[in-house]
Amino acid sequence: MGGEQAFQRVTLFAELSANDVAAITRAARPESAAAGDVLCREGEPGHDFYVIVDGEATVDRGGRLLRRIGPGDSFGELALLDRGPRSATVTAATDLRLLRLAELDFSALLDEVPALAHKLLAALARLLREAEARSDAAG
Repeated sequence: MGGEQAFQRVTLFAELSANDVAAITRAARPESAAAGDVLCREGEPGHDFYVIVDGEATVDRGGRLLRRIGPGDSFGELALLDRGPRSATVTAATDLRLLRLAELDFSALLDEVPALAHKLLAALARLLREAEARSDAAG
């Protein structure tokens, strides 16, 4: 799967125009990780947003597995938006091919692709609603 295809599969970018996806793809850098590599660690500062092109990773919080993610899944946008610490640890479960957007590139994209900011707001609202639903179910 190429970079543009990978970004088109990301829910966050699903409704963006082909030109907007192409701008995001141009800003991304390909990377790879070996199985077992920690891509981001809970509590540490985050400076990158990632999209998985090939392979799988695990996401855990407080040492508890939350989910497995794979091609088309993304992570890291929250830390870039609020400059807060990573909310989870992401570890390569298999060898991975990734696309990485660095913090400065991500910020520039928010100016270049205004629809991306709207998509991020909608995604954050969805995440908040999901967290509230989980909290209500647990309590």
